[in-house]
Amino acid sequence: MTAQLTVRPPTALTGKVVIVTGAGSGIGRATARAFARAGAHVLGVGRRPAALAETAAGHAEIATLSTDLRSPGAPQHVVDTATDRWGTLDVLVNNAGTTAMMSLADTTADGIDGLLSLNVTAPSLLASAALPHLLRSKGSIVNISSTYGHRPLPGAAHYAASKAAVEQLTRSWALELAADGVRVNAVAPGPTESQALTAAGLPDATVEEIKRDEAARIPLGRRGEPEEVASWIVRLADPATTWLTGQVLAVDGGLHLT
Repeated sequence: MTAQLTVRPPTALTGKVVIVTGAGSGIGRATARAFARAGAHVLGVGRRPAALAETAAGHAEIATLSTDLRSPGAPQHVVDTATDRWGTLDVLVNNAGTTAMMSLADTTADGIDGLLSLNVTAPSLLASAALPHLLRSKGSIVNISSTYGHRPLPGAAHYAASKAAVEQLTRSWALELAADGVRVNAVAPGPTESQALTAAGLPDATVEEIKRDEAARIPLGRRGEPEEVASWIVRLADPATTWLTGQVLAVDGGLHLT
């Protein structure tokens, strides 16, 4: 029996170069793989080499780079790695971020700085480093916010504030760059299956309780899957999406309606 070769039809993303941060798990991993399936060259960025290798496994279009985006020079190093390898840059997905529970009574300067440095400063510096290439390619930026970028989150107000900042950066950059043909949009995921709650240092029992409570409040009755969010990130970045910029798309099972 002769094996048949499956040929993937070309898409508007075929051959495009994409940087995805936070690519070692969850939404970032699903996004890197979704872009690769669409024919793009992907640089998956994260801090854990083993997790990045798992993301790239079986996907020849995905290269990886292990770095801490908060390190001096890291944003430029990320952009240089992609452009040195493929010669251009078309899409930046600012997905890397951190979640932290921090009540007002427990608020510290270090706690605030830790949230803002990764959730606001790092994506800003990465977008700035990427901009010369995005201007040449008429590319796009997709920022990852959260349902809590526009909803209150008692006990984690500074996390919510950092995501609100991401949404304002998105709108402001969209206006700033529109005349140059660079589109900037954001996706605001609702509660999604990922390692974020565990990474925030919460006990397993607390994580499960939060997940049950979130699922009960979502109109569609469940938490989201990373792939469901990734598909919208890809659509916003797709060059065929020609007349959409400055939008924050809630992908949250209807939670924003409640």
